[in-house]
Amino acid sequence: MSLAKIHISNLRLRTFIGFNPEEREKQQDVVINIDIHYPASLSAQSDSVEDALNYKVVTKKVIQHVEEGRFLLLEKLVSDILAISCEHPWVRYCQVKVDKPHALRFADSVSLSLEAHLDSDSSVNPFK
Repeated sequence: MSLAKIHISNLRLRTFIGFNPEEREKQQDVVINIDIHYPASLSAQSDSVEDALNYKVVTKKVIQHVEEGRFLLLEKLVSDILAISCEHPWVRYCQVKVDKPHALRFADSVSLSLEAHLDSDSSVNPFK
């Protein structure tokens, strides 16, 4: 069976992001997209929650980290979200994209993406 592909689409949160004085004093909107790929043959056969990757758990961890955090760089924020998204040992691939709306004059947003390819034999999270 091929990999299941979870897509968490347009998770809209607020956080402190940026290094300019006004950015450090006022929370800004960020829009988060996460793609997680994992083998789903067991859950597809068993129809058991225990055999599936629980995207609600991932999303709750991301929300808490983003809303409670302070970040100077978009790279750090995206890297942290990627690490959280890759915590489950079944994850084989993950991509995170974060948009920072209205970061530039005349642009809808600025975004940054990072991805990770994980071995099926890897029991160590490369982001820790």
